[in-house]
Amino acid sequence: MRAFQVQSHETAPVIIDLPLPEPSNSQIRVRIHACGLNFADLLMQKGTYQDTPALPFVAGMEVAGVVDALGADVSGLNVGDRVAVFGGQGGLAEYGCFEAIRAVRLPDAMSFEDAAAFQIAYGTSHVALDYRAQMQPGETLLVLGAAGGVGLTAVEIGKLMGATVIACARGSEKLEIAKAAGADHLIDAKTEDIRAVVKSLGGADVVYDPVGGEQWIAAFRAANPDARLLPIGFASGEVPKIPANHMLVKNLTVLGVYWGGYLQYKPAVVTDSLTQLFAWYEAGKLKPHISHCLPLDQTAEGMELLRSRKSTGKVVITP
Repeated sequence: MRAFQVQSHETAPVIIDLPLPEPSNSQIRVRIHACGLNFADLLMQKGTYQDTPALPFVAGMEVAGVVDALGADVSGLNVGDRVAVFGGQGGLAEYGCFEAIRAVRLPDAMSFEDAAAFQIAYGTSHVALDYRAQMQPGETLLVLGAAGGVGLTAVEIGKLMGATVIACARGSEKLEIAKAAGADHLIDAKTEDIRAVVKSLGGADVVYDPVGGEQWIAAFRAANPDARLLPIGFASGEVPKIPANHMLVKNLTVLGVYWGGYLQYKPAVVTDSLTQLFAWYEAGKLKPHISHCLPLDQTAEGMELLRSRKSTGKVVITP
């Protein structure tokens, strides 16, 4: 099979031929139809992600496809089932072996491409806003990076949860995508003062931030007393410092969110969230935005779209 393999943190990944993998007793083998790219894939290539696998490894965190073989101890799944899996690695290949416990059956109406774009982005936003921030109807949600892979889902889910959503992104094209997802107010991060605009709109009760850097600082200063701030990631490349004295004065709460971590020690948080998200999808309330769908040979180009922030929503690879 062909696969996109990271062989060194100092050199570019390569597409190579590997033997067809065999599932262990607890695994399934999946013929992969689609793999969603994530910013974490870029960090793994550099060796800076918190869950970077040992070298060499096949990149690709989330996949959708058809069960092709079963390990001896697997029950509840059958060869031919359509599934999505968050494997953490191994998705940018024609086949992959993954723990069966991480597989979820797909709704009949969900395409493989939608499924590969769904779990991490929607799961992160729903767990962040519902489980972590416990956001309530009528609150104001500020979403930074609002046209990106996770930011756009936060706009959608925020609206479904009854929030007033302020979307911040760079440029009119990205802001139009956020508006189409339901944003009530738009801020152009290239030309506008984030803090001033948010304050003029009454401040933010919840801040969802996959960007970090200066945007985090502006959002922090625009947060209302008792606000909850959610650091999701640091696409700007800068991990900001959090001034504890300001947290104290305004009674602010900063809530870290690592969706994949719950799979390790509290998996019901993820499974309960996905149940709700799939129900919303089947009801037509959620629709993944995929700006680029590329073949395996163009995986490097897909990664560059993420690195240069030229994509919106998700980039999906179809092995």
